[in-house]
Amino acid sequence: MKILLSPAKTLDYKSVFPTIKTSKPIFEKQANALNTVLQLKSPKQLTELMYVSDKLAELNWKRNQDWEKTKEVRPAVYAFQGAAYVGLDAYSIKEKDLDYLERTLRILSGQYGILRPFDLIKPYRLEMGSKLQVDNYKSLYEFWDAKVIDTINDELISDEVVVNLASNEYFKVIKPKLLKAKIITPIFKDYKSGQYKVISFYAKKARGKMTRFAVDNQIENVEKLKTFAVDGYGFDEKLSTNTEWVFTR
Repeated sequence: MKILLSPAKTLDYKSVFPTIKTSKPIFEKQANALNTVLQLKSPKQLTELMYVSDKLAELNWKRNQDWEKTKEVRPAVYAFQGAAYVGLDAYSIKEKDLDYLERTLRILSGQYGILRPFDLIKPYRLEMGSKLQVDNYKSLYEFWDAKVIDTINDELISDEVVVNLASNEYFKVIKPKLLKAKIITPIFKDYKSGQYKVISFYAKKARGKMTRFAVDNQIENVEKLKTFAVDGYGFDEKLSTNTEWVFTR
């Protein structure tokens, strides 16, 4: 089983992380090439590209300029700090479960394409949906799609399933027909105003919680994910299909 997660906009490069396990990003060369393009962007252009405040644009302009010389690197799973990573809480994963995490979790990234949990990454802000043109590629989706799909396909073993816990923005880089695996997409809904709805913050956190559930239980058979019962969520067979599994609370 492979689990796909999105990265997070919020980063943590200060906390002490609990393992010496590290690896080198598969597409480090391509990440550096993207930075070369980003270095040419002014703070104002970054504001327009990423729809961020002037303050965030300045921060990321400086990150881009310092890219080659920075010594700030950190394993990806400990660098991201958004809701999904709060749910995952990688810092408290037991050492005996780190190998499972390493072989199971893959993080889609606008800067790095695809990351393993312990790949060392530099601080960055580049969302997959950013309309960044690189060489003859009109978008990051075009730049990354074949690279990401080929990487996942090369890692898959016979009958392995891909569990899509990434956001729509990031999973869009995957062309399902080219992926040599069945894809299961868990969806988390909360009951509000008389109906079940996807509430973004809660759904993101639940994606991280499900990833942690898989890690803690060393799940290999994807069907066991249906037993996920955390924070009040439960599998709803009536709302689910063969490929979209709905969990409600």
